[in-house]
Amino acid sequence: MTRLNATLCALLALAFALAGHAADEDNLLPVEQAFQVEAKALDRSTVRISFKIADDYYLYRERLKTKSTDAAISFGALDLPAGEKKHDEFLGDVEVYHHAFVATQHLTAPAAATKVALELRYQGCHQVDPKICFPPQKVQLDVALPGAAAASAAAPDPSAAPGKSSAGGTALLAGNEPLPAEKAFVFEAIATGGNEILARFTMPKGYYLYRDKTSFTLADGAGATLGAPRWPAGKRHTDENFGATTVYFDQVEIPLPLMRADPSPRTVTVETHLQGCLEGSVCYPVTVQTARVELPAGTVGGAAAAGATGDVGSDERSVQNALHGSRLAGLFWFFVFGLGLAFTPCVFPLIPILSGIIAGAGDNISTKRALILSLVYVLANAAIFTIAGVIAGLAGNNLQAAFQTPWVLWCFAGLFVLLALSMFGFYELQLPSAWQSRIANVSNTQSGGSLTGVAVMGALSALIVGPCVTPPLAAAVIYIAQEHDPVFGGAALFSLALGMGAPLLVFGASAGKLLPRAGAWMDAVKAVFGVTFLALAIWMLSRILDPLWIMLMAGVLAVACAVYLGALERLPDDTSGWRRLWKALGVVLLIAGAAELVGAAAGSNDLLQPLRGIGVGGAGNAAAAAESLPFKRIKSADDFDRELAAAKAAGKPAMLDFYADWCVACKEMEKFTFSRTDVKSALAAFVLLQADVTANDDTDKALMKRFNIVAPPDTLFFDANGSEKRELKLTGEEDAAKFLKRVAAAAG
Repeated sequence: MTRLNATLCALLALAFALAGHAADEDNLLPVEQAFQVEAKALDRSTVRISFKIADDYYLYRERLKTKSTDAAISFGALDLPAGEKKHDEFLGDVEVYHHAFVATQHLTAPAAATKVALELRYQGCHQVDPKICFPPQKVQLDVALPGAAAASAAAPDPSAAPGKSSAGGTALLAGNEPLPAEKAFVFEAIATGGNEILARFTMPKGYYLYRDKTSFTLADGAGATLGAPRWPAGKRHTDENFGATTVYFDQVEIPLPLMRADPSPRTVTVETHLQGCLEGSVCYPVTVQTARVELPAGTVGGAAAAGATGDVGSDERSVQNALHGSRLAGLFWFFVFGLGLAFTPCVFPLIPILSGIIAGAGDNISTKRALILSLVYVLANAAIFTIAGVIAGLAGNNLQAAFQTPWVLWCFAGLFVLLALSMFGFYELQLPSAWQSRIANVSNTQSGGSLTGVAVMGALSALIVGPCVTPPLAAAVIYIAQEHDPVFGGAALFSLALGMGAPLLVFGASAGKLLPRAGAWMDAVKAVFGVTFLALAIWMLSRILDPLWIMLMAGVLAVACAVYLGALERLPDDTSGWRRLWKALGVVLLIAGAAELVGAAAGSNDLLQPLRGIGVGGAGNAAAAAESLPFKRIKSADDFDRELAAAKAAGKPAMLDFYADWCVACKEMEKFTFSRTDVKSALAAFVLLQADVTANDDTDKALMKRFNIVAPPDTLFFDANGSEKRELKLTGEEDAAKFLKRVAAAAG
């Protein structure tokens, strides 16, 4: 009966082939072009067989067979991925393959064998007019085993046409071969506490992992069991093999709750069964990988959040959990995070900018007009903030970092100077008359009150004045990059920016009511904003200029303000209390400005402590240099690998800090945390590495991408074995007390 069925199928296939040939011979490919096959030995016991199937063709899973033609070599099971289920009018319910797939042949070969002769049988069809099925095919593949002289996957037949293998299939170029599964899906696992393990898969571009085809177990889990994995939201994907499913690109992290019967520290092995594909190419069979994990002391039961390091976990991960949960809840939490950021130093410069815009709108600005100007400013700020974040997530670049180049900062500082001079009354900045008439219904004639000008200032402020990268921003950008979901990621960033701008709306609307209406008071208010704009210009240039020049400019500005406030003038006896108060403020500014100038002349580089080190046996530069941690600067991933290997050889833990000259938070971290004596003592046993990514060039981007870093500051810790303690990763700045706990956990 089996022979009869095979004969019947062959006759039916031949009949279809003849019918298809008569119907439309030109639409059919030769069988060796419709089904290209390649075989390569991964090791002496495993051969990978790769099929590339032309569009509109498919192969039967049930018809794929292998056989060894060498009696000394025996074949084991042939591992095949699941195919697409199909009801065939001749073969009934079958599974078929489209486009590409990979099969794995296990074998046993004697030590002297240099190659394996593999006989491959397969059958496939053309699924559109003319609908034909090819007769069963039988091809011979000679596969070189590792250690053999032959290096090609399939030994070429001298009689075959160039580019064809002896099987009649076109050989794939070696440079285009899919990666081995262990390199296509790099598996890692670390303990984030005594009762939780964090699993991580990293895939090169184009590779993706199936969620429902991936599972985890403990290979040596006596006394401990894994709970249900907490998968983040993935990308919906319609797959040729499995239909609609969820997949992950680039990198994904999965928390694994751990139920423990034995709370003592121990080492466990996490085993994962995974399956994934290369887009437009092969799909891998189920692969098994393992990772050893050092568990700290835990608690009996399933307190997944418990653990020795739970109090110093990454804020970035908590924000990403908000993204992976309910969409509406995630947007709400990002708005709340934005409200928190509104009261950080990064956002403070936006207040005088908005105030200057409102002050420049006219002497009698109404509350309604002030609110409209504030709303336009905040919305423009939020829109550019969102666009920059989405571009950063999808392209892997930080647009804000790109705007920290010297020429951009000089241009923006010059713009602030021009605005300041306008506030001082040197001239009025206004639109050309032709433009004024066109937009008179939506704006006034002054640049400060022009809706277009306000929007431009809001957009520039988002990129230039707010370059600080905080955990919410970094988490959203990484989410966009990993999940390929720019819509929700962008909405989260927009909510974050609206939260940051909400206090600005309140401030802007109230400023319209509280600002003096007209007269000398208004001139004084504008002068204050003019000075503020000059201070902002100096603050921006501090990212690229030597501290000496910043101290000189700050000193000159303070002295000029002191002179304006009458610090050097004699007050009449009948002077009012307000005038005396302004002179007192002028005297303070005169002393502060003089201190900056004297400190700069003496070699100090500390704007906040200009006289430190003078007359104490050394210049200010030496004192400041002594404050910084003894970092060793690295540039590339190779530099890091070399230094980490040296630290591992010495049995020392390591800390890697990402820094940039234009990063305000980086400088705050160095000044207020790294300079502390107790922090230096805690880090004495560490190898301290620092990556200066000021240039933001390709080398810097590659190093940041390796560690999923959007922009500095970020601080990473590695144990004495060279393994990253990812649960201790710090994104953004942190005060000394919290940082000391983080260091203690890393050293413990």
